[in-house]
Amino acid sequence: MESNFGARNAILGAIRSALGETQSAERIAAEYAALPRGYKRHGTLPEQERLRLFQHRLEEYGAGVRRVASDAIGDGIRDEIAGRLAARGCKRLVIPYGLPKGWLPAGFDFEPYGGNGETGVSLGPTALNRMDGVLTGCTVAIAETGSIVLQSGEQQGARALTLAPDYHLCVVFAEQVVETVPESFARLDATSCLPTTFVSGPSATADIEMTRIKGVHGPRFLDVLLVG
Repeated sequence: MESNFGARNAILGAIRSALGETQSAERIAAEYAALPRGYKRHGTLPEQERLRLFQHRLEEYGAGVRRVASDAIGDGIRDEIAGRLAARGCKRLVIPYGLPKGWLPAGFDFEPYGGNGETGVSLGPTALNRMDGVLTGCTVAIAETGSIVLQSGEQQGARALTLAPDYHLCVVFAEQVVETVPESFARLDATSCLPTTFVSGPSATADIEMTRIKGVHGPRFLDVLLVG
């Protein structure tokens, strides 16, 4: 764990040196490790309650959620994807590398994204914006906050992939859903060097007059297929 904070320790060490302090990176790391951590770090909910909480949070944010039974993973995912895309009127979608071909229903145009050395066609922001939507998996999801965590990797792609299109359909498996934020960071520890995006519902913000505007920082519409 300590090695993951090398850059942080170096930055803090430089600041301390500029302020006339001479503490080493090791001393800084020891101080960080000694900080009290009395907050909730592990979930206690049974799996189905955890999944229901996750679904409830997403729906509060305005996302659509469909449950897929774990015993119907193959055809169930593909059929639900077809139903969601038809309901949204989406025909052309961009997909990241590594997305299972068994997820892709017939009758839709799926464009593989090839940014950052990935396999497929490299699409710029304008081309991505012209797509009807994007279909991805995720790395982990958080029930308490209704968040989906995306990283630049297989089944998820580069950040631009899920920021430019107006619609995002994400497949989340039950085993990927943790209860608390600290649990999610534990899951992300091994891939902490990758670009990471936390998504909590469709993109929305409010201006100084508290007028809610959708789609400012990402897709205006989010659907989640929760498998399990």
